[in-house]
Amino acid sequence: MQQHSFQPIRNSSLPATFRRIRLELARSAQHPEGNSEIGYVIAAPLDGKDRIDAASWKSHREACRVTRLRPGGDDIRGHLVRRPGGSWAFHYDVAGDVSDEAGFHFEEEAFRQGEYVSLREADAIHTYRVASVTPL
Repeated sequence: MQQHSFQPIRNSSLPATFRRIRLELARSAQHPEGNSEIGYVIAAPLDGKDRIDAASWKSHREACRVTRLRPGGDDIRGHLVRRPGGSWAFHYDVAGDVSDEAGFHFEEEAFRQGEYVSLREADAIHTYRVASVTPL
């Protein structure tokens, strides 16, 4: 699978509001204990209510990235993108059949440790627990 070449981001050039957000698959019928190997790591600015800051995102789009984590190291990198109407999605810079994944009401979600968020993936909507939120 070919990936887009990502340029390194200098953390010192980003606003102090940028965070590294780790999402891990929450408990479900298929994963009664959840699964920390299935998840996402997002680099994005958060506002004072711990929501994704759209204005800061607009000024620093290239730095707003996502890594989709899967068991066995089959990780994929992409970008956090804003869709028409204000919803958020993950767009993967790859050649192939990896489709975008959409945050379910991400524009309203607070990204705080212990909270839960949902993503619309290819097969269904899945719930993830915010495992950590740390400064970049």
